[in-house]
Amino acid sequence: MNQQEAREELRKLLAKKSVCTGDFTLASGAKSDFYVDAKLTTLDPRGATLVGQVGWQLITKTATELGLRVDAVGGLTMGADPIALSIGIAAYADNPATSLQTFTVRKKAKDHGRHKLIEGNFTQGNSVVVIEDVITTGGSAIQAIDAIETEGGRVAFVLALVDRQEGGRGAIEARGHKVVSIFARDLLNAGKQS
Repeated sequence: MNQQEAREELRKLLAKKSVCTGDFTLASGAKSDFYVDAKLTTLDPRGATLVGQVGWQLITKTATELGLRVDAVGGLTMGADPIALSIGIAAYADNPATSLQTFTVRKKAKDHGRHKLIEGNFTQGNSVVVIEDVITTGGSAIQAIDAIETEGGRVAFVLALVDRQEGGRGAIEARGHKVVSIFARDLLNAGKQS
């Protein structure tokens, strides 16, 4: 399946499984008549495969355009977790010699063991792509960016599965980080009614 076919199949799967209309309170506290429950797609084996393929291609293209290297992908748990791992698997399938790694950012550091804020395969000095499932205000991505920078990482750019187009991209870009998204809200509006 080529890239365009994979992206269209992913769009249809998101619309069917993850796009909901109704009366919702978002993580930001804002009210909305539109909600994307992305984990219903990113934790589905077919959805995860498509997210990995489409996401990895977009990361490769964006990194090349920006002249940046990408050592690892990850973001704030838990929305970013399945996406980051799917992209890591797709990168490995594309090229088994890849060194791309994945990680997750905790909402707060563990209070036992190694007291880590970032779990998985992240090392100080890494150039990383911050992953976000759905961007609304940008708060989750910014929290991940802050943790990564505090731990000595460099943010190459931010990749979102869906940009709700409600100011989050602008908030992240105001911090100096480019945002690319696989889909924007208008591409998913034909989704399932629930």
